[in-house]
Amino acid sequence: MSTDRERFATARVARLATVGPSGAPHLVPVVFALAGDTVYSAVDRKPKRTLALRRLANVAADPRVCLLADHYEDDWSALWWVRADGTARVLAADDPEAATALRLLTDRYPQYVTQPPPGPVLAVDVAQWTGWTAAGR
Repeated sequence: MSTDRERFATARVARLATVGPSGAPHLVPVVFALAGDTVYSAVDRKPKRTLALRRLANVAADPRVCLLADHYEDDWSALWWVRADGTARVLAADDPEAATALRLLTDRYPQYVTQPPPGPVLAVDVAQWTGWTAAGR
């Protein structure tokens, strides 16, 4: 695998970091789909207290975000991580870009075929990919 972006795309889950109004970090795991240099994640039907998630409020206040995907094995020569730094946007469920994102997410995660995410969709426009691998480049 030649690029950080390609390695990131192989991960099944990433961690999304946002900044709250007090400046405190907020970190949550997310499933995602990648289209070019945009990472999409949606508010899905997994149990939550509310669909008005803190990550969405944080992005509305400060759109700078970071996503981290990684791979761990007991064979440490196979370790890697990739960080995607960018700017996030919250897309309403009826936005045409959100519809495209939801199709990409459904293609990637079979669970979404029977339980499609209601939205909204978080779109992260990645400005920088940074990575490391124990195997070297």
